[in-house]
Amino acid sequence: MTTLTVPELGDIAQAEIIEILVKVGDTLTKDQIVMTLESDKALLEVPASHAGTISDIVVRVGQAVKSGDALMQVSAVAGAEVAVTKADPLPEKTTAAKPVPAPSTITQATTTQASATEINILVPELGDIPTADVVDILVKVGDDVVLEQTLVTLESDKALLEVPANYSGRVLSIAVKPGQSLKTGDVILQLATNAMVTAAPTTTPVATAVVAASTVANTAVATTPAPVAQVAPAVQTTPVSTIPASSEVYAGPAVRRLAAQLGVDLTKVAATGPRGRLLKEDVHAYVKQQLQAPAAQVAGVVSGIADLPVIDFAQWGSIEEVKLNGIQKKSAQNLTRAWQMIPHVTQFDLADITELEAFRKSEAQAKNLKLTMLAFLVKASGYALQQFPKFKSSLQNDGSTLVMKSYCHIGIAVDTPNGLLVPVIRDVEQKSVLAIAQDIVALSDKAKKKQLSGNDMKGGCFTISSLGGIGGTGFTPIVNWPEVAILGVSRSSLQPVWQGNAFVPRLMLPLSLSYDHRVIDGADAARFTRYLAELLADIRRVLL
Repeated sequence: MTTLTVPELGDIAQAEIIEILVKVGDTLTKDQIVMTLESDKALLEVPASHAGTISDIVVRVGQAVKSGDALMQVSAVAGAEVAVTKADPLPEKTTAAKPVPAPSTITQATTTQASATEINILVPELGDIPTADVVDILVKVGDDVVLEQTLVTLESDKALLEVPANYSGRVLSIAVKPGQSLKTGDVILQLATNAMVTAAPTTTPVATAVVAASTVANTAVATTPAPVAQVAPAVQTTPVSTIPASSEVYAGPAVRRLAAQLGVDLTKVAATGPRGRLLKEDVHAYVKQQLQAPAAQVAGVVSGIADLPVIDFAQWGSIEEVKLNGIQKKSAQNLTRAWQMIPHVTQFDLADITELEAFRKSEAQAKNLKLTMLAFLVKASGYALQQFPKFKSSLQNDGSTLVMKSYCHIGIAVDTPNGLLVPVIRDVEQKSVLAIAQDIVALSDKAKKKQLSGNDMKGGCFTISSLGGIGGTGFTPIVNWPEVAILGVSRSSLQPVWQGNAFVPRLMLPLSLSYDHRVIDGADAARFTRYLAELLADIRRVLL
C-alpha cells in the first residue's frame, strides 16, 4: 500500500483541489493524471507515480492541501515501477549551445549578459509531452517585449502552456504559425536584446516547471550548479503540466479536454463551480441546451456568430412588445438558417411581357376568370426547370451529393396576416396555365384561412416570390432550403427599348434569381434567367 501525496510546491504555501479525476476501485497507470490543484499562481495536474488500484481517497474537491499531504491510498500491482524519490542533479555547467534542462526544482541564476545579441526563444522542456500545438501567437515582428511576457500559447493533450520571454528585447522574426506542432527545443521566435537583463533569483517548483522553465541559446549563462530539491516520496520526477490561472476561462485541464472533444467554446458556457470555475457538468448542460435549442440558434453556434446584445429600448421612450406567432417564429428560424448556411448570389434580368400581358387580359376577360401573371410565371418556370434540372435539385447536408429530381413542384410565397407561407403546386409541367391558376387561387385561400396542411407546404423544388402587386424594381429573396434557387418578381413597368431604328415602349418585368452558389454557377444562373425571360416574351415556346 502506497500513499500518493501532494508534490513539492516550492514557494506555494497551499493549493486547492478543484478536480478529482478518479474514484476508489479505479486501476491507475503510471503518469495518469489523478487530480487538478489550483494555487494563486497556476493550475497543477498531479500524476500517478506508479500503477496500482485506488483503495481510498482521503481528500475532497475544494479542500486546501500543502506539499506532502496525503491524497489517496494506492495498492501497487506486481511489477509496478516504484516512485523515484530524488531528481537527477544538474550538470555542473550549461553551455551556450544547449537548452537549460527543466528538473524538478531549480533555483535559477537570472542575471544574464546579452549585449547586442540575437536570442532564439525555444520551446521549453515539455517533460513526457512529445509535442504541443501552437494555439495563439501573442506578439508580432517589431514588438518590444519584457522579461516574463507571454509570447505564445501551446496546447498538448494534457494542458495549455504559456511560453514566456526569458529576455527583454525586440521581436526580429517568428518561426511558427497557429496550429503548428512543436517539440522541446524547437525555435519559436528570435529576439534582439542589447541590455543587461536582471531579475531576482526564483525557485521553479516541480508543479510549474513546464510553463516557467526558460530555455536559452546563443548566449552564456551562470555556471554555478543549481541546487536540486528533494521530491516528496511517492511522487515521480516528471514535471507536472500547468495552465496559468490567468487563462481566458476558469477551467481545469479535464474540463478543457472535454470541451475540445465536444467542440464547445468554453467562453460561451455558464460556470457554476466555486468562484466561477467551469465544471464538466457545465459543459454537458451547455451541449444539452444547444441540442434542444431552435434551429436558428444552433445555426448561430455552428457559424460562430456571437449573440446580439440585449437592448433596453424603453430607456428612450414608450414601447410596446408584440409576441411573434408560431408561423412568424418558424419563418424567422428557417430564414436565418438558410441565410447563414447557404452562400447566396442573386442574378437580375428583365423580361419583355408586352404581348403576354395583352394575352392575359384578353383571356381573363373572355373566360371571366382570375388569371394572374403568376400563373404564367409558374408554367414558364416549370418549363425552364425541365431544361435546367440542376435548379430544382437539392444538396445533401454533407455537401458531397446532389439529389436530382424528376418531378417539378413549385412553391408560391403567400403573404397572409399571420405571416409568410409557401404552399406547393405539384407537377406544374403537366398542368395548363388555367389549371395552375385554379391551384393558386385555392392554395392562397387556404393559406389566408389557416387551412393549409403540412403536406401542402412540402416537396417543393423551386419557389417564386412575387411582389409585383405591391411594387419595387428588384430584391434579393432568400433561398428556401432545401431548394437551391428562388425567383423574385417585382412590378412591371413601361420602359423604352431600342428596336433597330427607334425606341419603343415595352412592358418590362424585373426578375431576381437568388441561388445556392455551391450548386449553381453564375453563368448557369444568367442562362436560366435569360431563357425564362425569352419564354415570357413569347409564351408559345412552352408549347414546343
